[in-house]
Amino acid sequence: MYLGLDLGTSGVKALLIDGDQRPVASGHGDLDVSRPHPGWSEQDPADWLEACERAIGELKSSHPKELAAVKGIGLSGQMHGATLLDRDDRVLRPCILWNDVRSHAEAASLDADPHFRRITGNIVFPGFTAPKLVWVKANELEIFARIAKVLLPKDYLRLWLSGERMSEMSDSAGTSWLDVGKRRWSGELLAATGLDESRMPALVEGTEQAGALRAELASKWGMQAGIPIAGGAGDNAASACGMGTVGEGHAFVSLGTSGVLFAANEAYLPNPASAVHTFCHALPQTWHQMGVILSATDSLNWLAGITDRKAAELTAELGDDLRAPSGLTFLPYLSGERTPYNDATIRGVFAGLAHESGRAALTQAVLEGVAFAFRDSLEALASAGTRLERVTAIGGGSRSLYWLKAIATALGIPVDVPADGDFGAAFGAARLGLIAATGADPRTICTPPATSATTEPDAALAQAYADAYRRYRALYPAIKGVTA
Repeated sequence: MYLGLDLGTSGVKALLIDGDQRPVASGHGDLDVSRPHPGWSEQDPADWLEACERAIGELKSSHPKELAAVKGIGLSGQMHGATLLDRDDRVLRPCILWNDVRSHAEAASLDADPHFRRITGNIVFPGFTAPKLVWVKANELEIFARIAKVLLPKDYLRLWLSGERMSEMSDSAGTSWLDVGKRRWSGELLAATGLDESRMPALVEGTEQAGALRAELASKWGMQAGIPIAGGAGDNAASACGMGTVGEGHAFVSLGTSGVLFAANEAYLPNPASAVHTFCHALPQTWHQMGVILSATDSLNWLAGITDRKAAELTAELGDDLRAPSGLTFLPYLSGERTPYNDATIRGVFAGLAHESGRAALTQAVLEGVAFAFRDSLEALASAGTRLERVTAIGGGSRSLYWLKAIATALGIPVDVPADGDFGAAFGAARLGLIAATGADPRTICTPPATSATTEPDAALAQAYADAYRRYRALYPAIKGVTA
């Protein structure tokens, strides 16, 4: 048996798989997000540990023998979070999360230094870790002075599980401190934020061992002490391992809280000007590119909240047959946007509202707006040298056939849906745990699932969608500067 632990924004998932990579059982622990000020997003790392305890506790209750048979553990987690520890490994303040935009001015200042883009291959986005530390230095100097280690969220779980202060390439690539091409910390970039390598965790590849399970926790859960813990991956790279998106030309579109258009690469292909993320993959000497939108299913969930309906009820009102865009346009910038604008202050809008714009019209516009945001990412990937011929859809939003049709038509490429199964970040983490424990060839383990269905672009609506996308693109410059 192998255990994957995925620390997400809304909860921790624990997934057991057997030696044939078949999911056996899962457990879950919920998490909340604190938003003490506009633009802030924080969590107490102690809550991560409690959620992990609940998730593994469910497995112990339901599948104790299988849990006892675990031979390897893999970790996945939300990226970019600044978890600050003192020399005794005590947390100094709540973790500043990936979707916190308080440090947008600091990010812009770092990004103005050409060394950051040259060394990391990326824009310094407000959600990345380095500008958060600059904000802490400017606003919480006493805390900054006591920092002994900066860990990413999943690596704080590792510290608890194993006592090791370690990380891996895919997650660390999202800090703005990693030399992404050379796969090592950059002393130059750390110094630019008042830090040095002594305050960073040691680095391994995601497939390598990075710690072993402590005896105290092993005894509590009925597991073996010393089980190897893999380096693991940031959540998107872990999902890619679960989906088998590890080879050149493989890609997926993730409809989760945020949205990701993810493409695997055999070479390092940076193009910061496109606002595409170029990160290390979890497998050695592989990289990936991502277009990232901050509010994907979050946009539909927002509409569900204000209309007092469940998200599934809203999409069900549309049926399964794709409709022509109505002229009502939605920009899904509820908390700013990354690709292609890198704009933390822009906010979402509806344009073209009329008396006849009922709930179904608003829902349709939201689904189309997110689909067009993915089109922005597709165009950005193309400008960075990656052209996609098809994608596989994952995430909760992929359960909506209407949304899949809208995305396929907006992108102009087929969208595959995997066969029933659990192929997300926790599954990818479990695969990495298997690889670290057995030394198996990563590419023979990280294979894609079978495809259960393919959604083709609707040729009859291609022109209508192209016209609607042009309206969508024209809105951002029109509202820039008046929605902050």
